[in-house]
Amino acid sequence: MGVIYRNGYLKLTDRLKDVVKSGGEWISSIDMENAIMAHPRVAEAAVIGVEHPKWQERPVVLVATTDGEDLDIDEVHALLVDRFAKWQLPDTIIRVDRLPRTSVGKLDKKNMRGEYGDLYTDTQ
Repeated sequence: MGVIYRNGYLKLTDRLKDVVKSGGEWISSIDMENAIMAHPRVAEAAVIGVEHPKWQERPVVLVATTDGEDLDIDEVHALLVDRFAKWQLPDTIIRVDRLPRTSVGKLDKKNMRGEYGDLYTDTQ
C-alpha cells in the first residue's frame, strides 16, 4: 500500500497482507507498531489482523517487553488513543515473552495469525 502525492512522489506505507481491513476500512499495522514501540519497556510489537464475525478483521496487538519487565496493557492502549481513531483501536492486546521470527529473523506474522486467528471466532 502507498500514497501518491500531488507532486508525483510515491510513499510506500505498508504491505497489503500486513494491513487490517476492519469494517471496510484499512488500518496500518506499521503505524500502530511504531506507536507502540515508543513505549520504553516494549522490546517488540506486532499488529495482526484476526478474523472477526462482525467487522471482517480486527487488529490484535502482541507485545514483548525488554528483559521480561512487567507492562500494564492499559499503558499500551494509552499510547494509541491519541494517535488512532476509536474504530482503529485494538480490542485485544496480548503480552508475550517473545514474538516468533522466520529463519531470516523477520517477524513471523503468518505464524502469529495462525496462533491467534480464532480469537474472535472460537465457539468454545
